[in-house]
Amino acid sequence: MPTTSLQTVERALGVLLSYSETRTEWGVTELAEAFGLSTSTAQRLLAALAEQGFLRVVPYSHRYRLGPALWRMAMLWERTGGLAALADPVLTELAATTRRTAVFAIPDGGHVRVVAAVDGSSGPPRSHLFRGALYPAHAGAASRAYFAFLDRVERRALLDDRPFGRFSDQTPADLAALETEFDNTARLGYALSEGEYDTRTRALGLPVRMGTRPVASVSMIEDVASQPDDALLDHLVALEAAAGQLSAALMTRVTRAAAPSAG
Repeated sequence: MPTTSLQTVERALGVLLSYSETRTEWGVTELAEAFGLSTSTAQRLLAALAEQGFLRVVPYSHRYRLGPALWRMAMLWERTGGLAALADPVLTELAATTRRTAVFAIPDGGHVRVVAAVDGSSGPPRSHLFRGALYPAHAGAASRAYFAFLDRVERRALLDDRPFGRFSDQTPADLAALETEFDNTARLGYALSEGEYDTRTRALGLPVRMGTRPVASVSMIEDVASQPDDALLDHLVALEAAAGQLSAALMTRVTRAAAPSAG
């Protein structure tokens, strides 16, 4: 591929990867300044991405936001393995090392949804598959490991006025009790639960972050009947390593490609 064409591809990818929660749109002039481009080059680049559906033009302001082609590609990525394929090797190593079931979950409204899980040799016993399961924010370490590290205002917006189903006597009964659990989790740096969602199991969870923001959780689950009370905490270091590996897998390509470059 000619050098000029390769530079164009790299610029286009850099523009797409520069979008974030704090950078939701670009104007032509500010993009040109940030990437060290001429205004005409920035205009052509943005227009070409919009023509293919990767960006869309905001009416009246003529600024560019992410477009529907990215949604289509994200759906295709998920149908062909997606996050599960990314997480499976990490979870397989964690389950083999600790003998506990390893679970990776992502936020889904007021729940987390399991996208990957690998059974440990010591259980826990279960009659259903973890993958695809929804865990509510108020019950269990897998969900608390994510929600406890969210900004409090954002968390309350998701959880206010939601019903709190009781799965056992250990399930927090209301938002005040849950916020206490969230505060304790944030202070400790990890989530530990027993019998909140399933009376037969105990779980230990950590947030998976992109930068400082939690985007998922990774947790280990064990059978209460066959394991001592403090057994999970013996594997906290292994869980921390898995959380770090998952964060790195999510961040690597963005970190390398997102920064504007001159030229």
